[in-house]
Amino acid sequence: MRIDQLDVALRARSQWEAMELGTALVRRHAAAIWTPWLLLTSPVFVLLNLGGWWLDAFWLPALLMWWLKPVFERIPLYVISRGAFGAVPGTAQTLRAQVHWGVRALPGYLLWRRLGPARALLMPVDLLEGGDAAQRRQRRRVLGGAAYGHATLLTLVCWHFEVMLQVAGIALVFMFVPLDSLPESLRVAVSLIGSDTPAWVWLGFNLLAWAAMTLIGPFYSGAGFGLYLNRRTQLEAWDVEIAFRRLGARLAQAAPLVLVMVMGLAMLPLAAPVHAQDATAAAPAAHDNHKTGGSQATAAATPADVFGAAQVDTAGFRQAAARAYDDPQLGASHTVCRWERRNAEADKPQPREFPGGQLFGAVAKLLALLSEAALWILVGALLLVLVLTARWWLPWLRGSGRRRRREAESEVTAHALQLPDTLPPDILASARRLWHDGKPRHALALLYRASLDELAQRADIVLPPGSTEAQCLRAARRMPQDADRRLFAHMVRTWQYAAYAGRVPSDDAFQALLDALHQQYGWPA
Repeated sequence: MRIDQLDVALRARSQWEAMELGTALVRRHAAAIWTPWLLLTSPVFVLLNLGGWWLDAFWLPALLMWWLKPVFERIPLYVISRGAFGAVPGTAQTLRAQVHWGVRALPGYLLWRRLGPARALLMPVDLLEGGDAAQRRQRRRVLGGAAYGHATLLTLVCWHFEVMLQVAGIALVFMFVPLDSLPESLRVAVSLIGSDTPAWVWLGFNLLAWAAMTLIGPFYSGAGFGLYLNRRTQLEAWDVEIAFRRLGARLAQAAPLVLVMVMGLAMLPLAAPVHAQDATAAAPAAHDNHKTGGSQATAAATPADVFGAAQVDTAGFRQAAARAYDDPQLGASHTVCRWERRNAEADKPQPREFPGGQLFGAVAKLLALLSEAALWILVGALLLVLVLTARWWLPWLRGSGRRRRREAESEVTAHALQLPDTLPPDILASARRLWHDGKPRHALALLYRASLDELAQRADIVLPPGSTEAQCLRAARRMPQDADRRLFAHMVRTWQYAAYAGRVPSDDAFQALLDALHQQYGWPA
């Protein structure tokens, strides 16, 4: 790893800035990240859902896709770890790298470290640095020290983002439902959640989970890499090393100019100062020759010739030096004195005793014992009540709810509507016969079905299978006559009261309904 090739402004950042740096790297290399991500996760998603459909366990694909997230998170980690050094890999190179990395670190991240809150921070240690197990363990301990809390918070935030995206996807579906049909749609949606959930609902949930993971997963890995890069910068002083390397590079470029300047400065004392020295030395020689009458030059100068023969008294200097050395500030050691109590326990203030203190203490202990005994008696009474009432609540825990549900379903099945595939020619007579036989819901169901056929004919529309009452009422607006629309709405309300609320009309009201249908629609009586 050559840190001088980093494509980012490396410096010691706060943990929040480090995570922002990681997300910025993900945005910069978005195409290089999401392309191999989709190419890898899409086939896995399809195969897992096919397996869940074959096993009739559509919850299993979502669980497995979530569990395999550490495998997919290696893709953004590989891209941004190379892109940070200016070498953005291609899609094929990224996919091949997943094979070259192998499965050395995957068992830990898929088993005992799968639920680790700092996975995004510690995964670069295993995948980028290498080394044996002991070295990686030591590196994880060192790098995760100061950033472990922020990595945990990052995991929680990204998980909440994924959940909210899934909830938002479900809410987006209901935004396209008309307002008048929203309560019925919500009731149908809630009824789909349970043991009899259709396959397409499970597939929609799995698709939303995969989409949320695809959107948030790369940012999670990128923010973790930012924390990892910042921790290495703080511990190994990468920013200082880069600064020195850049300084060395600039000096290497300017080395010839510096060499010429140094050589020029070195040549200056060899020129003018030498001649001046010669002239200065020649002058005293000539002067001495003049004084001695041309005698030979004297020997080299001595300290006495330079400073003079007079002796200087240094006693004052020695006294000043002795006083300076006597200063305690210049000594190697000094004595520190402090005050301590001879008997700290004896000096503590003794608590004041008030009259009757022992009596109050005894009463308090008695109350504490009585409270503890009462608490244990209460716990024992609750356990006794649970044991005595076990015959009522224990079967419920063992699945009486399912049994009651089956009983209710059997009751509903017993009263299920059984209508012929085709409408009889005498609709009103058949409905009247069912009414007198004690089957009012069957009679109203027959009339409602016949009204739907009449609606389709008069409005010239085709109702889709499984249309709700609200959809039928909206379709009834196309009927040309207002009387037809009012009668159809009255028929629908009568059927809804009987089907969902159990409110069957009286005999007179039922006969009035038959007369209105005969008069308006012309059905034979």
